[in-house]
Amino acid sequence: MNKRDYYEVLGVSQSAGEDEIKRAYRKLAMKHHPDRNPNDHEAEEKFKEASEAYEVLRESDKREIYDRYGHAGLEGTGFRGFTGFDDIFASFGDIFEDFFGFGTRTRRTRGRQGNSLRYDLTLNLEEAYHGKEEEIEFRRWDLCQQCQGSGMAEGSEPQICVTCQGRGQVVRSQGFFQISTTCPSCRGEGQIISDPCLECSGAGKRKVERQITVKIPPGVDTGLQLRLRGEGEPGEQGGPPGDLFVVIHVKEHEFFKREGDHLLCEIPISFVQAALGDTVTIPVLEKEGGHDLDIPKGTQPGDILSLPGYGMPSPRTKRNGDLLVQVDVKIPKKLSQQQKELLEAFRGTEKKKAKKKGKNLWKRIIK
Repeated sequence: MNKRDYYEVLGVSQSAGEDEIKRAYRKLAMKHHPDRNPNDHEAEEKFKEASEAYEVLRESDKREIYDRYGHAGLEGTGFRGFTGFDDIFASFGDIFEDFFGFGTRTRRTRGRQGNSLRYDLTLNLEEAYHGKEEEIEFRRWDLCQQCQGSGMAEGSEPQICVTCQGRGQVVRSQGFFQISTTCPSCRGEGQIISDPCLECSGAGKRKVERQITVKIPPGVDTGLQLRLRGEGEPGEQGGPPGDLFVVIHVKEHEFFKREGDHLLCEIPISFVQAALGDTVTIPVLEKEGGHDLDIPKGTQPGDILSLPGYGMPSPRTKRNGDLLVQVDVKIPKKLSQQQKELLEAFRGTEKKKAKKKGKNLWKRIIK
C-alpha cells in the first residue's frame, strides 16, 4: 500500500516550521486518540499515520532525507514507523500529558539511549545512479553473551551499594545547601557487582564485529545520511540502542559532472560536423553502449544540447534529471593537400558572398 505524503497527512505545507508541525500533529492526535475512539480501527490507523508523519517531520535529519528522497529515502535509514501504541506514547508522551489532559496509557520508563555510530560509505557515480545493496562491516560495543549484559558471573547477585544505600545518589552539604550528585562508587546504579563476569570483566559489553546489508536508494548524493535505527551501541538501564548513520560520499566521475539531478558532460566534434550536422553516440549511465545524440546543422562552439531524462534519478519525484552536453568544436592543426584545396574553394565562395553583401549594404547607406 502506497503511503500518503507526510505533509498531506498533517495538513501542512513543506515550508511549515517546527511549531506549526507540532500543533498540526497535536490536533490530529487529539481527534484520533484511541482513548477517545475505543474499538475504532479507522481512527487507530489515522492516529498511527499522523504519529509516523510527525516522527519524520519533527527531526531535521529525517525531514531533510524525506524532502529530497521521499519514502524511498527513509527505507534506506531503517525507519519503519511505530510497532504499536506503546512506542508512540513512549516517544510523544509529553505532548499528551501537557496538552490533552489524559494519560499516556502504558508509557514506559526508558533508560539512557546507547551511543550512535557513523560509517562513511564511498560510491562511484554509477552505483549512486542505480542504487545498490552494500554489505558493510564495523565494530561496536554489544551485550556480552556470557552474562547477557548483567556484568555478573553466573549464579551471582549484585550487592547494594554501601555508599549510597542503593539510591544511586549521594547528598553533600555546603553551608545551608544540600547538593545531590551521582554516587561515585556505583555510578548511579545503586548496586555493586562483587563477582564480575570473566568474559567482559563486569562491563556487560564486549567489542564485536557487526556485518549488515544497507539498501542504497537510486540517486543518492554526497552528504546524504542513511539512519539505521538500533544499529548503534546498546543502551544503559534498559534504554534503547543508538543508531548507525551511514554517510554517503560519491566520487567524481571522469566524464560526467553532477549538478543536483542533472548531469553535464563535454564532447568534441569537428567543424564539419558542426556545420553540416551529424549523429554521435555518447555514454549514458542508464545503459551500456551509449545513446545517439543529434548534432544540428550550424551548431556553434559552446552550444549545450539536452537529452531529457538521462540525468540522475530523484527518489522523491521518481523522475530523472537531464543530461546536458556541451559541444567543443575542434579545429584541425594539420590538413592534407586535398583538404586545403577544398577549404580554399569554400573560402572563395565566402568571399563572393561577403562582397555581394558589402555592395548591398553600401547601396542602402547612400539611398
